[in-house]
Amino acid sequence: MNSDETSAHVVASADVDERATLGSGTTVWHLAQIREDAVVGQGCTVGRGAYVGPGVRIGDGCKLQNYSLVYEPAVLEDGVFIGPAVVLTNDLYPRAVTPDGTVKTADDWQAVGVTVRTGAAIGARAVCVAPVTVGRWATVAAGAVVTADVPDFALVAGVPARRIRWVGRAGVPLERTGPESWRCPSTGDEFVESGGALREAPAVISFPD
Repeated sequence: MNSDETSAHVVASADVDERATLGSGTTVWHLAQIREDAVVGQGCTVGRGAYVGPGVRIGDGCKLQNYSLVYEPAVLEDGVFIGPAVVLTNDLYPRAVTPDGTVKTADDWQAVGVTVRTGAAIGARAVCVAPVTVGRWATVAAGAVVTADVPDFALVAGVPARRIRWVGRAGVPLERTGPESWRCPSTGDEFVESGGALREAPAVISFPD
């Protein structure tokens, strides 16, 4: 394992390849597996039985809950939550054999990855079918199947997943304050909707009289 081994906590039953890199303050729990050349950032938690594929990139402050499967070449930015038994796939046209019946090898397919942007959360048992991108601070509901990109701040649910609400950084559904304006009841953050996308409203600067 690359990195400062004394700064990451790996339980004895976990399987961390010596070519993987773990950031300081990261914990890897029982029966988890982290494959070769994977990079896990600082302050992360990799839960029991979770799997991180070869070359996967995981940012700082991420949480992978029990039995989540993150297949290469997935990229998780900072602060991402991956719920229990979530699957991030990597094969757009899966087959065990080629058309002539020959068993497929790594040379017979091109892995495609899921990208999860900063602060996003994927609920328990959801499946993200590569290649898709889950936007910043978006939430994928438990059990959803994501087959298309998820916009920033969107809450998506269902099979296939569809946007049902907007959410803020706290994950709480936003409240409408006008035809194209929204507010987070938890943080007070303001948002503007335009063309099916949501963006944070620019800060209002007040000047003294």
